[in-house]
Formats: sequence, structure tokens, C-alpha cells
Amino acid sequence: MRLLIFVFLTTISTELAGGATIKNLVFPSESDNSYVELVPKKSLILSAFTLCMRVATELQGNREVILFAYRTPNNDELNVWREKDGRLSFYLAGDGVLFKVPELGALETHLCFTWDSNSGASALFMDGRRSLTKTYRRHHTIRPGGKVILGQDPDSYLGGFDINQSFVGSISDVNMWDYVLSDGTIQDMVFKSRALAGNIFDWDTINLETHGGVHVNNREL
Repeated sequence: MRLLIFVFLTTISTELAGGATIKNLVFPSESDNSYVELVPKKSLILSAFTLCMRVATELQGNREVILFAYRTPNNDELNVWREKDGRLSFYLAGDGVLFKVPELGALETHLCFTWDSNSGASALFMDGRRSLTKTYRRHHTIRPGGKVILGQDPDSYLGGFDINQSFVGSISDVNMWDYVLSDGTIQDMVFKSRALAGNIFDWDTINLETHGGVHVNNREL
């Protein structure tokens, strides 16, 4: 009995001391060869999604910054950008939907993007605050058979990278679902140390394939 009590108290002490860690991707400089490929848990044939991540970058000025890219051999199926003017956006195989929000900076920002094909309802959450809803790409379907990468925008299938669009900074907690999460669920994730596990990408168990100068740090929570 005393042994069980000791083990229990030791476990609680470890948790209180912050024993849990999370993967943190660091892209130290502009490049045309540094990126991370994410291996999904299921095929990306999507009529809705929620995509969340934590991002920090000091890149400023008249420059596009790629935050997430999913490309099939022939098309950019889902790309997320910080635009030249600081707006955040995502594109589904064509023109994008853009949101005017506070600029990203060195302080980590929790971002979520949501889209539903039936209604076209699209929104952005920044640190739990919801944007206005915009109607975008009703009845569209994101097609499977591609690659998902962070850090670069592929103009061809895993190639054609442009150093002037590359990401510099840190990215973590990339989780994705094939449905739209409720506002309350997204808001609850902001201040929790661990994100809700996505059913397409689950950051706790995700397989990462790093290329170039990307560093993977295990950050204590």
C-alpha cells in the first residue's frame, strides 16, 4: 500500500513539475530547401476542415509567408498564407479568402482556419477570437493524393521553392480535423498546454520528415 501511494505521489509531482513536452519546429533562416513534410493519419479528401497551429515569426515588410501547403501533382489544394499586406488567407485550388487581422509577430499566436463546403462558411480564429464569416468555394472538395509541407510553397510537386516565400520562425501544435470544430472547442484550446488531437494530423503522434536546416526542439510545457 505504501508503495502504491509513493508511486501515485511521484506521478503527480512529475506532472506538476511540467514533465510533458511538445515538438516545436524552428525554421532559422530564409531558404529554398528547408521544409517539413507531415504524414496524415487519413486521406485528405475533404468537404470541411479545421486547421490549427501555433506560429511565431518576425518576418515583416512586403513579403508573402507560407504557413501551410498541401499540393497534389497538379494543383495547390490548400495553402495558408500571410499576405504581403499582413492579412491571413487560405486558398483552395484557386483564388483565396483573406482576413484582415493583427499582424503575426515574435509572440506565439494560436491560429485556426475553418471551412465547410455545404455552406461555404469560412472563418479565422486568432488566439480564440473569431473573425467575420465569409462565403468561399461552396460545394468544392479538396482532393487526395498529395503532400503536406511546412516551410515552403511548392510550385511543382515537392519542388519549385521560392526563398522569398519561405517561412522563418517557429511552428507547433499543428492539428487538423475533417470537420468544423465549435467556437467553444477552439477557444478552449488556446490556453490549454495540449491541443485537442486532430483526426487528420495529431501533433502528439504525427510523423515528421524534416529537410534542410529545420530544427525540431522538444519544448517543456
